[in-house]
Amino acid sequence: MQVYRLLTDDDTSAFCHKVSLALSKGWALHGSPAYAFDAARGVMRCAQAVVKDTSTPYHPEMKLGEQ
Repeated sequence: MQVYRLLTDDDTSAFCHKVSLALSKGWALHGSPAYAFDAARGVMRCAQAVVKDTSTPYHPEMKLGEQ
C-alpha cells in the first residue's frame, strides 16, 4: 500500500528541513512543490506532496509521519 502526505509550512528553511526529514525516512517526492501567498499573515507558504510504500494496512487513525 502507498500512503500520502502533504507537507506544508512557511517558506523558510524549516520547510526544507521538514521535506528533507521525510526523504531521509524513505518518503519520495510526489509532483512539484506549490507556493502561495498567505495574505492574512503576509508570508509565502509552501507545500510538497510525498508518498511512501508500506506494508501497514491503512486506517484513518494511523499517524502518517510515523510510517
